[in-house]
Amino acid sequence: MATLLSVNLGRPKVAWYASDGGVTGIDKRPSSEPVELRDPGPRMGVSGAAGDAIGDVRSHGGTDQAVYAFAREELDEWQALLGRPFTNGVFGENLTTAGLDVNGALVGERWQIGNDCVLEVTSPRIPCRTFAGWLEDQMWVKRFTQRGAPGAYLRVIVPGRVGGGDAISVIHRPDHEVTIAMMFRALTTEKALLPQLAVAGDALPEQLRGLLTA
Repeated sequence: MATLLSVNLGRPKVAWYASDGGVTGIDKRPSSEPVELRDPGPRMGVSGAAGDAIGDVRSHGGTDQAVYAFAREELDEWQALLGRPFTNGVFGENLTTAGLDVNGALVGERWQIGNDCVLEVTSPRIPCRTFAGWLEDQMWVKRFTQRGAPGAYLRVIVPGRVGGGDAISVIHRPDHEVTIAMMFRALTTEKALLPQLAVAGDALPEQLRGLLTA
């Protein structure tokens, strides 16, 4: 059974590697209490997880990137590859999952977490210099891109309070083959795949829909 291991929240932190104004919220820690997930609205820079801070207000947050999910299994793989510990939330994810194929999720796929909350998969996370600086690894953007397992951003369809231990159920899978992993390749290393993303339709982030129809 797929499970939410933790909900992770960041606090504003001044850092030399932060890409926007010298402040970042990438250092996220598991919350000891359930957290309200809700649609933050279209304005960038606002998280869908109550109490979570975003530093780069031009690149993160808003409806299409309300929350970010990453699999504990992937964190474990990175631990083994790099020989260093990675705690839940250390990749800047709001939701650390177990037993769920996050990178194989389809754009527009919907997850129910706990009794009420429903989320919809929108797009992969693209690594940046803030991510690399936080992990103190100059090669991190290249390493992360080559692995091709970026985790998923989601929009909030039905708000609700969620916490560690809640069950995750996939309640809808759309009729196309645009996965998070495939979309990541299209946006990074295999640009020839970009036109194939259009079949995901309105489930795509608004900015990308505009690009594909321009």
